[in-house]
Amino acid sequence: MFGIGMPELIIILVIILIIFGAGKLPEIGAGMGKAIRNFKSATNDIDKKEPEKIEGENS
Repeated sequence: MFGIGMPELIIILVIILIIFGAGKLPEIGAGMGKAIRNFKSATNDIDKKEPEKIEGENS
């Protein structure tokens, strides 16, 4: 995974914990989850609309 092993991931997580603190981590995780969910729904909406757009152009 991007050349990052388990020790590097642990170091990154510790640094994030130090910077943001334990109280902010649930908020950050929830925000990232919402962002990923919105991105997935936006890409799925585009995939669903593309065939309709192509059919409309051929008529």
